[in-house]
Amino acid sequence: MSARKGFPGLSGGGWGIVCDFDGTITPFDVTDAVLDAFADKQWEEIEREWTGGGITARECMERQIGLLRVSPRELDAFLDRVPLTAGFAEFVAVCRSRKLDLSIVSDGMDYAITRVLARHGLEGVPVLANRLVFRGGSRYALEFPHGAEGCPSGMCKCGLTRGTGRRILLIGDGSSDCCLAGEAAFVLAKRHRKLERHCLENNYPCRPYDDFFDILRFLCGSGRLP
Repeated sequence: MSARKGFPGLSGGGWGIVCDFDGTITPFDVTDAVLDAFADKQWEEIEREWTGGGITARECMERQIGLLRVSPRELDAFLDRVPLTAGFAEFVAVCRSRKLDLSIVSDGMDYAITRVLARHGLEGVPVLANRLVFRGGSRYALEFPHGAEGCPSGMCKCGLTRGTGRRILLIGDGSSDCCLAGEAAFVLAKRHRKLERHCLENNYPCRPYDDFFDILRFLCGSGRLP
């Protein structure tokens, strides 16, 4: 995909691209994969408690991360094997060449995101996420520098983007993206995932995608955003 084509639908400025991480930039949820590999199986019970509406997403993640038992070296080795969704590196290159405002905004773990990106040579992409804190030995905690009162998520994506005066192009897949979808000017939603269903049910401007090559074909081809 030639970077020189640009994004016709984003011409004229005023756009901010907000991209989710888990299940979007990566083909699976990295946080869940880390928990599955290194946490007591109680993390799955906590997950069910969240999906059943008994606790918030923030409470869920805080308790789950407290169950992790893994050395930093083992964690790094695990994260260094995480693949990217096809086309993401090329997508970043096009955004950089066109000076488009791309940020990764995730309800996942900041350390995992920056480690995976660095492993693939993508340092420098702005990342906003929950803060993973090493407590010594093999224990961890999670802090929420981007949370907001009344928001059930650790990362309040709406709060970070509201009032910026920019039109938001949201790229995502799941529950943590659904609130922002209602305020975004346009949504690119992973096909057959919760975000796509949410957009269709609420008549939000949306287009499904399979990978970032699909996104590039749309935005660099005939894609015209509102």
